Amino acid sequence: MQIKLLYFARLRERFELDGEDLDVPRGVQTVAGLLSHLAGRGDVWADELASGRVFRVALDQELVDFSALLHDGAEVAVFPPVTGG
Repeated sequence: MQIKLLYFARLRERFELDGEDLDVPRGVQTVAGLLSHLAGRGDVWADELASGRVFRVALDQELVDFSALLHDGAEVAVFPPVTGG
């Protein structure tokens, strides 16, 4: 399965990427599994995607919880919560 990942705000800065196309490893089926896979890259990935860190995930431009199922061609955006003012 291939997905499009998008990173925003501090995550874009820390990962030094605004996005990437990713071939999702077999067995990764949910947003939680994807985040675990990405955290497995180590360094800033493990730090920013650690449990307890606050960020949101959108799947095909809709906010989802981490149990959401991925699908081929999905767009997954990862970003910190947005504050208004």
